[in-house]
Formats: sequence, structure tokens, C-alpha cells
Amino acid sequence: MEWTRVSGILLHPTSFPGRYGIGDLGDHALRFVDWLAAAGVQLWQTLAIGPTGYADSPYASFSAFAGNHMLISPDCLLEQGDLVAEDVANIPPFPSERVDFGNVIAFKTNLLRSAAQRFFAGASSARRDAFEQFCHDNRRWLDDFALFMAVKAEHNLVAWDHWETDIALRQPKALIRWRDTLTDQIRFHKYAQYQFFTQWNALRRYANERHVKILGDIPIFVAHDSADVWSHRELFYLDERGGPTQVAGVPPDYFSATGQRWGNPLYRWDLLKEQGYVWWIDRVRHAFALVDILRIDHFRGFEAFWEIPASEPTAVVGRWVKGPGADLFLALQSALGELPIIAEDLGVVTPEVVALREQFNLPGMKVLQFAFDSDATNPYLPFNLDRDCVIYTGTHDNNTTRGWFEAQSEEIKHKVRLYLGSDCHDIAWDLIRLAFASVADIAVIPLQDLLNLGIEGRMNLPGEPSGNWQWRFPTGVLTEELARRIKEMIDIYGRYGLKRDKVGNVGDWLTHTIMP
Repeated sequence: MEWTRVSGILLHPTSFPGRYGIGDLGDHALRFVDWLAAAGVQLWQTLAIGPTGYADSPYASFSAFAGNHMLISPDCLLEQGDLVAEDVANIPPFPSERVDFGNVIAFKTNLLRSAAQRFFAGASSARRDAFEQFCHDNRRWLDDFALFMAVKAEHNLVAWDHWETDIALRQPKALIRWRDTLTDQIRFHKYAQYQFFTQWNALRRYANERHVKILGDIPIFVAHDSADVWSHRELFYLDERGGPTQVAGVPPDYFSATGQRWGNPLYRWDLLKEQGYVWWIDRVRHAFALVDILRIDHFRGFEAFWEIPASEPTAVVGRWVKGPGADLFLALQSALGELPIIAEDLGVVTPEVVALREQFNLPGMKVLQFAFDSDATNPYLPFNLDRDCVIYTGTHDNNTTRGWFEAQSEEIKHKVRLYLGSDCHDIAWDLIRLAFASVADIAVIPLQDLLNLGIEGRMNLPGEPSGNWQWRFPTGVLTEELARRIKEMIDIYGRYGLKRDKVGNVGDWLTHTIMP
């Protein structure tokens, strides 16, 4: 993938304002796209958009294919007639600055059930036909997902390997019995997915028409408690009951004496290869039906991954095991063509990981908050960058730039001031300017840094089991003045969104939107 001089904003849809307790795909999302277009910003980066599981994390999803039904806009359902005014007459007093996931999930699930009942009782034949077509087109993953979610609800949401043995192991008679028993619940989950994909696709079209591309995200691993593992047990290292025998993580390093034990089951790459990597091809094809560019989290795991025995409580005991490497990406390329993929290659990266990324011309990631803790050889300093990368002030796992700077030692602060030639009183915009001025083809800025927020704007603190993913911004902060300030940066540093072809010519990729 070869881009040059593009700018983007990182913002997850849950962070939009609105009266339903969580951001959604409705009017505030459309207004955000309008604001991006007015500012001349060409990319909108989101986090993973699957249905969230453990700790409300977008990276612990119940499905690698389904959408997060909590993002469905009730206002759009009102316009369609699936909801009526009395359904939303008594909205709880949700906090405006964060997502109260427990109460939001309960409230919106009830709303969606009311909408589904009204849809199945009285939707027009055209809408029913569209629903049936959606179910048919997505049956390879949707049937298993809807059944999984329905059975999970019947088991008080416990993990699938704690269900009765017959349904946990998908014995044919059990599958038939549960499908017959939970017909209405299964149909509800299919309706919710139909609405999510309808609204998401409408939002993406709206963005593309305004010359804004969506940069999506998928994690390399999937959650054990997911429809994917339950319905494809053979593709993962599991015991006879379905529990993982080896799990993913990273070994001890400078940041953690015990490493990180993520707990995701590891792929049986040997079997995936025998099958022509069909599951992965389906997954990536499905992702590109939703987004224009794709970031793959923990890219280094394709070259080698840290294998931890599931019985180990930490990541100290483990070993490096070779991943599929180029073989997988050759299969993806053969099936899907050019791969507009960004490789998340942060952390300790070996020459083999770099070679794999470069073989397929995949931009890596550089984070400015990591640039000042050593000397001039630091690979994140702008003068050490190559063009073929994505530069960030910080990511969703980092503190905000202001919060980061305020937490640094006086030694680091002095080094930053010397590097920037600034007193750093406006440190967030100092690093935004540094990112935009860099040679990196793509510069992406978290919205929290544009808003100059402190630690209160942090999205995720890795290792913390709760309290993450909750940040929301209030209405009224996406001002014309802020858009003009960004557009000024785009003009100064030439981030108009152009694409280089293989012979080095430059052609229009995105129309440069001039703010009125």
C-alpha cells in the first residue's frame, strides 16, 4: 500500500455524544464526518467494532464477524418505525462524559427487542425481503453467531465451555434442539446484526461521498468465549472439553516483570494452511466489506508468537513459536488482491518482523510519545522515520499527550522542550504539528489530543480490568475554529491525500475539501 501525505483522526463510535448513554451510528456520527470533511481530514480511524465481551473491550469480542449492536442508533429505528416515541420516552439519566456499560447494555437491549418485535409483526415486504437477503448473504457466520448468543443468554452469559457438554461440543441433536427452542431469540440477534450492518454501511457511504475513508481494526487473535472458537474448535488448540491448552500473550519486558497473559486460544496454523487459510480469507474479506483500510493488531504474531501453557497464571513461562509468515499474506493477496493493511508493529520487533511487513509493503506504526525516552537513535523520532509508516501522537492504549507529558520526569520534559524548541505549554498541539510535519505518509491524531485533554480523556489503560473504553466527548466541541486549525496544518504540511503508483507518479486519491 502506497499513500502519501494523508491525515486522520482516531475516534471510536462509542465516544460520540447523544442521549442514549453511548455513541452510535446516527446523527452525531454523520455530523462528525461533516466536520472531518470541512477540516480536510481524509481518514477516520476506529477501534474494532465487534460486540464487546470481557471488560467491554473491543478487542475481546464475541465474534470476529458480527457488529456491536450497542452502536445501533435508536433514532434511525424511530425513523423506520421499528421504534415509536413512547419507547424512548423514559431514557435513564446516563452520564454524558462516559459510557456506563452495564446500564446502557440493559437499556439498549430492551429497546432493540421492542424494535425487533415491531419489525417482525409489521415490517413491509420489501424490508422483510432485505432482512432475509442479509441473513442469506451472511449465513456462514450469522447462523452460528445468533445461536451462540441465544444459548449464552440461556446460560447466564457463562463461557461456552461451561455449557452442557452436548451443546458446548455442538453435537447435532443438541444444535437442532436449541435452534428449535430459541427461535425467537435467534431471530432477534439476526435482526440486531441486520440493523447494525444497514446503519454502518450507510455511514460508510456517507463518509466516502465526502472523501473520508474509514480505517478499521481487527485483532490478530480472537476471544476464547466467542462464536468463532465455539463453531471452529478444530482451528484452535483446545482440550476435549473446549478449554484452551495454549494461550497468547507477550513475555516479560521492561514494562512488566511477568509479561502479559492475554488468554486468547492459539491458532492451529498447520490446519489453517491445509485448508488454504479459508477462515482468515473470509475474515479479512468481511472486514474490507466494512472499511477502506485495515489495521491488524499485534502484527508481529504472524512472524512468531509467544505460546503460554494455559495452566500458567502469568506469561513468564512460554516460548516463541513461528507463525504463518508470508504464506498467509500470499494466500490473502491471491484471494483478495492488493492489501490496504497497516501493521501494528509496536514493541520489540525483530528483523524478521520488519522483513515480513516490508515484503508486502505494509506501513508500520510510530508513536511520538515513545520518542523521547532514549537518545537520538530512538526509532520513533521523526528524523529516523521512513515515509512508509503511520505516525501517531498516541494510540488508544496511550495516555493523552497532555496527560503523558504531565506525568514525565523533569529530565524527559527538558528533552522534549529542547527537541521541539518550545516551552510545551500547548504540548498536544506541539506533537500534532510534529506528526503532521514528519515524512510519514499517514498522520493520525486521537481526538482527545485535538481537544487538549488530560488523563480524563484516556480511552484504555492496558492491564486494568475495568474502567476502560468509557470516554465520550460532549456536544459543541467540534467547532469551526478547531476545523480551521487542523486545515491550516494540512495546508502547511501538504497532507492533501495523494497516492503514489508503482512507477512513482502522483495522482489524486482524495479530493481536498475546502472549508467554507
